[in-house]
Amino acid sequence: MPFVRGVAAGVVCFGLVSAGGAGSSRAHDSEPRQAVDARPSNLADFVPAGTASALDALAQRFDERAAMDLVVFMNRYWRNAGNPGFDASIDRIKSRLEASGFAARAAAPADGPSTWIETYGRAPGWDHSVGTLALIGEGQQSEDVLLSRDQQRVALCINSFSTPPGGVVAPIVDVGQGVAEADYAGKDVRGAVVLGDAGAGRLWQMAVVQRGSLGVVSTAMASYLRPGPTQADAQKPRSEWDVLQWGSVPYDEARRGFGFKATPRAAARIRERLKAGPARVRVEIVSTFARQPVRSLVAEIPGAVKPEERVLLVAHVQEPGANDNASGCATLVELARAVMQAIHDKKIPAPGRTLTFLWGDEIRASRQWMTGHPAEAKQVRYMFSLDMTGEDASKTGGPFLIEKAPDPTAVWSRPSDPHTEWGSSEVKAASLKGTLVNDVFLAVCQLRSKRTGWVVQTNPYEGGSDHSVFLAAGVPSLLAWHFPDRFYHSSLDQPEMTSPTEMKHVGASVAATALLLAGATGKDAQDVVRLIASAAASRLALERRQGAVLIAAASDKPTAEAVEAAVEAAWRQWYAEALRSVLELPPGVASPDLSRLVDEAVARLTKQQRRSQAL
Repeated sequence: MPFVRGVAAGVVCFGLVSAGGAGSSRAHDSEPRQAVDARPSNLADFVPAGTASALDALAQRFDERAAMDLVVFMNRYWRNAGNPGFDASIDRIKSRLEASGFAARAAAPADGPSTWIETYGRAPGWDHSVGTLALIGEGQQSEDVLLSRDQQRVALCINSFSTPPGGVVAPIVDVGQGVAEADYAGKDVRGAVVLGDAGAGRLWQMAVVQRGSLGVVSTAMASYLRPGPTQADAQKPRSEWDVLQWGSVPYDEARRGFGFKATPRAAARIRERLKAGPARVRVEIVSTFARQPVRSLVAEIPGAVKPEERVLLVAHVQEPGANDNASGCATLVELARAVMQAIHDKKIPAPGRTLTFLWGDEIRASRQWMTGHPAEAKQVRYMFSLDMTGEDASKTGGPFLIEKAPDPTAVWSRPSDPHTEWGSSEVKAASLKGTLVNDVFLAVCQLRSKRTGWVVQTNPYEGGSDHSVFLAAGVPSLLAWHFPDRFYHSSLDQPEMTSPTEMKHVGASVAATALLLAGATGKDAQDVVRLIASAAASRLALERRQGAVLIAAASDKPTAEAVEAAVEAAWRQWYAEALRSVLELPPGVASPDLSRLVDEAVARLTKQQRRSQAL
């Protein structure tokens, strides 16, 4: 997932003004997520029988060991688009698909299940084999290696250039925060390495671009990872002193500089040494820029009824972590294999709509697929993004979350539906469009939870991964993920933080839901109408309860009452649209019985609204 989610979320065309005060808080600034459960508790009871059966069949065929094997394999690499590790991961996934029955093709289309690679553009393809920063001892004869590829794996910033063979020796200068002119006053940083608490990109601009430094060392880290101010006064786990969050510096071929991200332990060691006087470091880097075309891997299981229509499932390959996002890639490939096996074993029918699976460079691959397949893109009916799907929540602290397609909780801040530490995106109420996908996926996950004890939560739309691209095109889209992760984008995002069972829970639930969306029968669709109607009743009852509390606590009660009326009206409209969206669920034409059932459910919502307004 992108390091700055708000930037990525900007692809969603929801406007820039929040209607009810959701705000524009970003990760690390918002309040911790509260353990409030706003989910209707009975949605699992409405899951169509065929989908419930498929959920079991898919879980039985999901290969947990193979999923973990792929996580371990991908974790060996810092996967940047176009570099050898990214391409090796693509090739490994493709081989797994082919071994599972997907035929290798040069390109689409194909009559049966198939897989192929598409290429576009070029990427820097940065990687490195050496990235070491060592503090030179006071006698200049010894070195204390503080940061290295061997120790932290991801300490060197993306786009760092190689040093001359043997490295360079330079002064290291502490500039404190490093964001203001005063931080550099009286300090000669030209030809030096600069240590600062700002992000690597900001330090780069201030120190390298404006003042001629060789490179930077940034201590910037998310607040939920940061230990106490000193080792002596904080009884923290060792991991919190030895963790760093990876980052990047701008690609700058003219300056050919470098950046490091520092662990708290490394930063403290440098600053302790500087108390005794000037200090020097040796930096050695061997990096490469492959500058290769970017590759995406596509696989498809053609639809048996409306093959031109699609349900799209996406996982991004780039980033160096096990959970982010080797786990998403592994979950997607094993759920695709499980679907193939279950069809072969005649435990589930072939999908009515085509299932399309995509692995590539986050957001960019989705945009490119839509651009390169304009006719197919117009026929995408539903989309799932799988990002950080395998976390062992007991270790990372990140529960499984369904990030919903935008509903009123994305517009109005509600106690029942807190945003994550990632932070909210600004969404206009007028842009909301009700969809069945939120509650259908939640219901399937709840059914899996009911059978296994799996913990499932939801969060309002926030953006920042591939689902944002498809939402911008009007496709109902969800994100399956975990957050907050106390090792997010860090050197400790390792396979031991990943749970194969969690990947199976997510994979089976996503696959079963995708199959329902791809091939719902008329009876299935009627069950979904009842499911959505039940969810609507639960949500409206919840909003009335918490609305009364909010009004009672407000100093300006007329304004609070107006807000609560707007919230309730928005939910009624959203659910009316969600109910009508069920008419498009079956791949065939909606039956008169289904139309009648939808009309009756919408009429009940409208009648309740009129009664509420009268009161």
